[in-house]
Amino acid sequence: MSLVAIVGRPNVGKSTLFNRLVGERKAIVDATAGTTRDRHYGKTDWNGREFSVIDTGGYTVNSDDIFEDEIRRQVMLAIDEADVILLLVEVSTGITDLDELMADILRRSPKKVILVCNKVDNNDQIYSSHEFYALGLGDPYCISSMSGSGTGDLMDAILAALPADDADEAEDDLPRITIVGRPNVGKSSLTNALLGTERNIVTSIAGTTRDSIHTRYNKFGMDFYLVDTAGMRKKGKTMEDLEFYSVMRSIRAIEQSDVCVLMLDAQQGLESQDLNIHNLIVRNRKGCVIVVNKWDLVEKDSNTMKEWTEFLKKRLAPFNDIPIVFTSVLNRQRILDVLQTAIRVHQSRKRRISTSELNEELLPLIENYPPPATKGKYIKIKYVTQLPTPTPQFAFFVNLPQYIKEPYRRFLENNIRERWDFAGVPIQIYFRQK
Repeated sequence: MSLVAIVGRPNVGKSTLFNRLVGERKAIVDATAGTTRDRHYGKTDWNGREFSVIDTGGYTVNSDDIFEDEIRRQVMLAIDEADVILLLVEVSTGITDLDELMADILRRSPKKVILVCNKVDNNDQIYSSHEFYALGLGDPYCISSMSGSGTGDLMDAILAALPADDADEAEDDLPRITIVGRPNVGKSSLTNALLGTERNIVTSIAGTTRDSIHTRYNKFGMDFYLVDTAGMRKKGKTMEDLEFYSVMRSIRAIEQSDVCVLMLDAQQGLESQDLNIHNLIVRNRKGCVIVVNKWDLVEKDSNTMKEWTEFLKKRLAPFNDIPIVFTSVLNRQRILDVLQTAIRVHQSRKRRISTSELNEELLPLIENYPPPATKGKYIKIKYVTQLPTPTPQFAFFVNLPQYIKEPYRRFLENNIRERWDFAGVPIQIYFRQK
């Protein structure tokens, strides 16, 4: 699919234009310069043609931003992989040194460059846009990314500049694997290690990643979307508006995922915020894999891994049938096991068991261990079937469903898990009137 990159200095409205083009609020928009850091991808279509859009951080030099070098590198990577580049400038400030620097870089590029003059809200400002001819990039397209005016002509120009697509790919059915966890547990490092490229900015500063970053992974016979998210702290510690929006994007990424990889820091162990994130994954009925990172920094004996596994399962009860992978991302230790385990959990989440097989396996068990009688009434389960839902849900048809207690529900779930592989997948069980 063709790629269009939006570049420019900080605070000219790149993320606002990105959100406008993709039709949803995927990128965080804030008046703070340097809000966007990593490359951010989205899909859009115009006149029946679909293409991808890349949002980038503001290109700057000699600023106070400690992420300046990394952001610049992400911008250059976006320019390198894009087919068409939109250079965004702001009409009210005129041509700045950074605009000239950016235009100089793009004039040397063989890629098609479209000059876009943003924040043009009235006719008087259209006259002011003429000074941007001095950048030597052709006619400026006057738009307002906030209101959407002028974006139709811009999209026509983008379509005319795009190369022909080879073939439409059915990407929407690909599984989404989302990496979640507290700040500074190694989520972006794991993403970069798996992709084999510096996809996301990595520093030791908590909160480096802000947006949820989607990347397609297509290696070793696996094909899916890998999503890196911002670290999620407790509500009381979320001080800035930007961090609040980052956490909201992370929650949205969990809701839209198929499998969540919950990363823990082996030096800090399992904390209450990790349990909160795990509960969020289970409530949304997503598959779950737990990755204990920085395993190389833990003092170990022959039973350390076994003790950790037992400890984690006890803390995560009752949903303790979750695959656990111990990794060191810096040493590339067992990182492919993370992907293989996540794919296996995704396949388990889609597993369908025939009604005949369910009844053959479970009805004899229920007959030997029936639900306990309540108020002198005997409870009889006659039939079981898997419901046609996206996640594993089972309906048991009973003469008195209101008298079945939680321990027996747990008993049935454990036996379903023993007979069929549902590791890492939440299961729902319903009792219905026969």
